[in-house]
Parts: sequence; C-alpha cells; structure tokens
Amino acid sequence: MIKKHIPNLFTLLNLLSGMIAVLMAVTDKLLPAAFFVFLGIFFDFFDGFFARKFKVEGELGKQLDSLADMVTSGVVPGIVMFQMMLFATKGKWFMELSSETGSWQEYQEIFYYFIPFTGLLITLAAAYRLANFNIDERQTGSFIGLPTPAMSIFVLSFPLILFYSDNLFFIELLQNIYVLIGITILGSYLMNAEIPLFALKFKNYSWKGNEVKYVFLLATMGLMISLKTVAIPLIIILYIVLSIIDNWAKKKDLTNS
Repeated sequence: MIKKHIPNLFTLLNLLSGMIAVLMAVTDKLLPAAFFVFLGIFFDFFDGFFARKFKVEGELGKQLDSLADMVTSGVVPGIVMFQMMLFATKGKWFMELSSETGSWQEYQEIFYYFIPFTGLLITLAAAYRLANFNIDERQTGSFIGLPTPAMSIFVLSFPLILFYSDNLFFIELLQNIYVLIGITILGSYLMNAEIPLFALKFKNYSWKGNEVKYVFLLATMGLMISLKTVAIPLIIILYIVLSIIDNWAKKKDLTNS
C-alpha cells in the first residue's frame, strides 16, 4: 500500500535536508545550513500530517522521525552554535590581541579550543529529549519541554539576523560569547524541562479552547511583518511565555472550580 510509505518518504526528506545542512554548517556556510534546516522542519511537519491523515502512524515512523530530527534539529544547531561561538571568540582576538602577541597562545587555548565546544551541549540535550519523547506517553496532544525543531529554528535564525538584519542591538548581542553560552545552557535546559507547551494541533477551529493558539498565530504574523528575521527567535520566546501563561490560567481555573 503506497499510502503507508508517504509519511516515511517525508521523514527521509527531512533527514536528507539535515545531512546537507550538516555539510553546509561544518564548512561555515550558515545561511544555506539554515535554509536546509527550515526545509527539513517543513518535511517533518508533513510526515506527521500525512501519517495522521492516512491513519498509518506506527512504531517505525516514530523511531525514524526521531532519528531524522536528531540530525536536522540536534546535530545542525549544535554545529551552528559552535560556529557562532567561534566567530565571537575570533572577534575578541582581533580586537584585544592585535598588539599583544605575547598572550596569543594562552588566549587561543582558552577560547578557541574550549569555549566554542560548549555549543554542542545543544546536540546532547536534543538527543536526550528525543529519546525521552519516544517513551513519554504524556506528549501526545502537547509537549513537555521545548521541541527540538523549535530550538533548531531559534538557533538557525542567528545567521539570518547577522546577514540580513540592520538591527545593531541584536547583531552585537549575537556576537557576544557570554550571551551565546547563556542561550546554549538555557536552551538545553528548556528542551528537557518539565514545562508543558501547547502544540499547534486543532481538533476544531472555534475560538473557545484555542485562544492561546490563535493569539500566538496572530502575534507571529505581526512580528514577522514588523521585525522580519529578528522576529524568529522572539516568536520562539513568545511560544514559551504563552505556554506558561496558559498553564497558569488552567491551574487557576481548576483551583476555582
């Protein structure tokens, strides 16, 4: 039956996009890497969509999906964060050590050979999350912890901001090694935190019961129109904040009822 293979085909296209993105990222071609990651996430959305539509969800598809996500949304953002940190530390070399050749070796050993590798924590955290996701039966209608594709979109938006945005505040922020380290640690934590986050799945399209989803979609459109590439990481932050507010509102309703 051809229908049962369609979701797996999209999953493999996700994996192929991720592998190409790895090749781009390790050669410091971060813009093409971002393009192929976004393409992979697009395929990732449709593999689940067709699996539900054709009612062919199964264990093979579930495992294959996680393996593909591990590359596209685990390995690639880790490499990109490594490259971002490497760029940030190189900037510090040129600014601070152009006339201090005596301390070059010591500075290089500390920042070049150690600090950028902390970006790979994202890959380790993504692997742990994906393995846990496959055995966690609570994450059917929503997520617990930040999904790996969301974290990947967050990280892969950084090269887009550096190349296409004229917002100097965000550009300088993304060239600060300590900001990048903070994002790495916080992002790795959020992927595995016990924080319920809503999924953009609609059982029906009425306002009642879907308020947070519609607010998120409308805010997303507004941010993209007004801020363009800078909007991408802000949308992920908004997603987390709205989920926390939604959780608080639900708990309050249960307490009052």
